[in-house]
Amino acid sequence: MAASRPLPGNQDLSTLHAKLQGLLQFLRETLGISNAHTVDFYTESVWEQLIDLPPETVLKVLKKFTAEAEARPLKERPLVETARGAGITHFPKIFCETSQRLVSVEAFALAAKYYSIQNLGICMPFEQLLVALRGNQKQKTDENVKPQEFMNLKKSHEVQAMSELISSMADYYGIKQVIDLGSGKGYLSSYLSLKYGLKVYGIDSSNTNTHGAQERNRKLKKHWKVYHTQSKLDVSELALKMAKEKKMQGQNKNEEDIEGTCNNNPVNQEMMCTSAFLPDFSSSVISNIRTQMENLRVYSHQEGNLCFENAFSLTDLLPINAIESTSSSQIPKNKMSEENKGRRKTTSKSNESNIYSPLTSFITADSELHDIIKDLEDCLMVGLHTCGDLAPNTLRIFTSNSEIKGVCSVGCCYHLLSEEYENPHKEYTQEKWGFPMCHYLKEERWCCGRNARMSACLALERVAVGQGLPTESLFYRAVLQDIIKNCYGITKCDRHVGKIYSKSSSFLDYIRKSLKKLGLDESKLPEKTIMDYYEKYKPRMNELEAFNMLKVVLAPCIETLILLDRLCYLKEQEDVAWSALVKLFDPVQSPRCYAVIALKRQR
Repeated sequence: MAASRPLPGNQDLSTLHAKLQGLLQFLRETLGISNAHTVDFYTESVWEQLIDLPPETVLKVLKKFTAEAEARPLKERPLVETARGAGITHFPKIFCETSQRLVSVEAFALAAKYYSIQNLGICMPFEQLLVALRGNQKQKTDENVKPQEFMNLKKSHEVQAMSELISSMADYYGIKQVIDLGSGKGYLSSYLSLKYGLKVYGIDSSNTNTHGAQERNRKLKKHWKVYHTQSKLDVSELALKMAKEKKMQGQNKNEEDIEGTCNNNPVNQEMMCTSAFLPDFSSSVISNIRTQMENLRVYSHQEGNLCFENAFSLTDLLPINAIESTSSSQIPKNKMSEENKGRRKTTSKSNESNIYSPLTSFITADSELHDIIKDLEDCLMVGLHTCGDLAPNTLRIFTSNSEIKGVCSVGCCYHLLSEEYENPHKEYTQEKWGFPMCHYLKEERWCCGRNARMSACLALERVAVGQGLPTESLFYRAVLQDIIKNCYGITKCDRHVGKIYSKSSSFLDYIRKSLKKLGLDESKLPEKTIMDYYEKYKPRMNELEAFNMLKVVLAPCIETLILLDRLCYLKEQEDVAWSALVKLFDPVQSPRCYAVIALKRQR
């Protein structure tokens, strides 16, 4: 195991509990907004129940707040001043004491911003963690590699950032094995294996994904080899250019000088035969080629013995005509054969140790890794946008397996999390839930609710106030719900309309297609009746727009609660030496940008 280096200090469990307490106080008052379903917006009179302001006022304030926040981030203002202005501890300033309806949009928005991950001070900078993990060592990178050639920009950004961190964690512990849970198409796994020489097991529940990942990994290796082959081609072109140089000294003297140089160079015995390959080249030519070869060897070593052949021979650096001029008497065939055999043997060992193996298995908190991975050893466990319960189960597997020394988990799909206290009167056989994980929230018997968790998936960083929201599609669906209730007597409908909006030419077309998909007789409603509903609710479309913006503003608070729950769970584990939340990605490119990271004690 690698030498221990101190990691950055971060907040202890009691400090996190204090932040959780304030966040819960705020969410108790605001969860009604997050849990309101826009489908029932008109049928349940959601605006009248929860908001005591006209929609124009809400939109105006939110637009102004967003503009000011962009110009002057909250972290630049004193938190005490912000707390007073937001009324964080005085909720009547945000909600009416008697009706519990929203009365101050600005206070609401400031409080929501205050309880975001960044402003609570619980998120560690990515660069700070990298420096701590590496110490004085510099990260080895290949500037020629362009992963965006074989993955989209968003995935390329995520894979590069996360693999850089994982590689640093692996170096910190001196381990080579990585387990990628929910590996999907295998982009992260392939990149870790190819670029950093790590032995990666990518586990996914979908057999289709596993087979697809195998084929994709084959193609990635092909792309990768092209990039590294280019470096050899560049040297070959250099040799051709230098071959035009006239010989300045006699051949015998050149050979004698070169032999002395090579004997003092321990890089490789193969280089001692350089002069024999180049009877017509000057010493300066040979010296330059040798320098290029040494650089390639050092470069190859720094890259961590990649999966494909990377042990360069001198013959790789020379043009064809130079090789052809070599006589069999100058280099014994049996000597070259043995050297080539040794090089191939070394490469073969490298190929065996630095591989990506896609596996198919459905992972739960109780999954036994030894049954899935036969050669399990000290390793890291990672997950890039692991869906629903897989993210918390990744942390549970990490804490229960001694072989797993570190974890890096970026979750997503919060709406698919199982909640222990969502239906308290219903009996379940399930013992381990996706939320909550930590003792503090379990004692509170805290429940977010599916709609609130769904709203946590909203990307605040990518949605400008009043822009980018699919208001019209939501409006169509809300009006459809009122039609179904009034004309068909259906108050609750379990069937989903799906993506009919994008296939519809008008509101009328949308309603008719939706009714047909729901199995309702659309001929029962004349065109005039349908359009009357449209005219009735069209003036109130801005209510839906304003309400959705309130949900967007709250979204980071729900995500903060879910991630704090996971961080507190890790802080509760005795074997975990260090844990933190890290902003791993640019939220504009990747809204689910926070990683939960933990390392065990080095023994």
